[in-house]
Amino acid sequence: MGCGLRLHAAVSEPVTLAPGERKLIPTGFSMAMPEQLEAQIRPRSGLAFKHGVTCLNSPGTIDADYRGEVKVLLINLGQEPFVITRGERIAQMVFQTVPTVTIAVADELPDTVRGAGGFGHTGV
Repeated sequence: MGCGLRLHAAVSEPVTLAPGERKLIPTGFSMAMPEQLEAQIRPRSGLAFKHGVTCLNSPGTIDADYRGEVKVLLINLGQEPFVITRGERIAQMVFQTVPTVTIAVADELPDTVRGAGGFGHTGV
């Protein structure tokens, strides 16, 4: 078993995702987490590779104070319609610790070798 909890579709009847279409798919459960945790919803590599079906807003974040049903926002980036049936594995959920961070306003930042170099600047 991997590090992610398997999330299954809790649809009452099959749901078809047409190419380019996105839908919110229920999982049939809610949860409560300790304040220092967040849950991240991530795609399943098999669905992405075989069918082009993945999660939008990935990773999706579930905050510790959310108490509604966990749902997964899926999109079909493939070329064929994809049918989601009840019990099908649709995503995975990983828990992470949320660090305590203090934000400070500064007039100046310390220099680094990279500086303000952005996208593609590291040479990879």
